[in-house]
Amino acid sequence: MQKITPCLWFNYNADEALELYKSIFPDFKLISVNHHGDSAGPNAGKIFVAEIELMGSRFQILNAGPMFTFTEAISLSISCKGQEEVDYYWDKLTADGGEESHCGWLKDKFGLSWQVVPVELIQLFNHKDKEKAGRAMEAMMKQKKIIIQELEDAAAGTPA
Repeated sequence: MQKITPCLWFNYNADEALELYKSIFPDFKLISVNHHGDSAGPNAGKIFVAEIELMGSRFQILNAGPMFTFTEAISLSISCKGQEEVDYYWDKLTADGGEESHCGWLKDKFGLSWQVVPVELIQLFNHKDKEKAGRAMEAMMKQKKIIIQELEDAAAGTPA
């Protein structure tokens, strides 16, 4: 049992968010869901609280209005293997109003920050040759979406 579960606060659009995440993450699981009652006015029938699982991690979803919004102070990091997986998550999460940031960070259309991180990036950063690792880091700092081949080229000292 997961003892700490992050709670993500949505502005009455959690139903839409769960549909998006269900379409992106093949292992999406809806663990539980409670809906707003009739006293919630225009939000009656919408999700109030849900618990989901993405890639083995559980999250609580709270659909409670505009009082609080997401910031970059917290992000969800997706560990990817290879450029194809990086591209998949990057493209899906930036679609329909999401926005790219730097160094593998992005926001989905709900404003939730994500990091799309290839394991190859971590391997390059941990390379025993600190100069190679430094060149990879320098190249990554210029990227939005992580392009593994560019990092590998930089680490090897191959001119772009």
